[in-house]
Amino acid sequence: MHIENLDQWKHSHHYNTDTRQGERNTLRVILLTVVMMIIEITAGLAYGSMALLADGWHMGTHAAALGITAFAYSYARRHANDPRYSFGTGKVGVLGGFTSAVVLALVALLMLVESIQRLLSPEVIHFNQAIAVAVLGLIINLLSAFLLQGHDHSHHHDHNLKAAYLHVLADAMTSVLAIIALLTGKALGWIWMDPMMGIVGAIIISRWAYGLLRDTSKILLDSGVNQKTVSDIRSLIESDSDNKISDIHLWQIGSHQLAAIISIVTHSPKPPDHYKKLLTDFEELAHITVEVNQPH
Repeated sequence: MHIENLDQWKHSHHYNTDTRQGERNTLRVILLTVVMMIIEITAGLAYGSMALLADGWHMGTHAAALGITAFAYSYARRHANDPRYSFGTGKVGVLGGFTSAVVLALVALLMLVESIQRLLSPEVIHFNQAIAVAVLGLIINLLSAFLLQGHDHSHHHDHNLKAAYLHVLADAMTSVLAIIALLTGKALGWIWMDPMMGIVGAIIISRWAYGLLRDTSKILLDSGVNQKTVSDIRSLIESDSDNKISDIHLWQIGSHQLAAIISIVTHSPKPPDHYKKLLTDFEELAHITVEVNQPH
């Protein structure tokens, strides 16, 4: 018998509407970031503040990183049904998050180097003007963080959006540190506080970058699957009849989607759909392949 229509057996690679909203908000934040970057770099050079200049510089690199985020969203959406991607484009966002984390680490290094140079060779700072610009930067960063935070729990699994959110948080944090440094420098004459806050910011940002690199690299290298999930799948299938799992492979194909290949040995074999139905409560399983073997 020739089968004309195979649609009911195909896996869907739809593009999540929540992710589309994340893409739109990322584009808005890029615009805000670029505008504030120009203001802060100009003000930092004009008023002699390292904390303000560092904030402007890394806002520039964050604008580039946010551009990576926006590109990842756009690419994943346009190629969601491209047959060249066997398991869809879920990992494109994870790759975008990993790349942004690398940029975040480079930002921290640049801040550290420049801050140490300013600590060794202090410059005159125009405190009042620099403080006003730093406060404006903080307001813009908080608005950007609000846009990226989202209201849906699934956003917490979006490493691309998380990377963008961390970049904005880093901006907000350096704005706060710049304000503290400038206020202290103005009140007490401690000019060294300005570059010192740059060093503190670099250390904190590097920790965020490391955490994001760790999370995304686990997915990209297929080493981030929760072993409890593997154990629960094994227990559930083996509790049905006399089934024994001889081989099981789980790997992530997106921020919160898994693919599975399961080999079952049983004296009472049933169609693969029977075993797939046993796993319906595992919502993260997007692709399941079942092999059923009967011992001789």
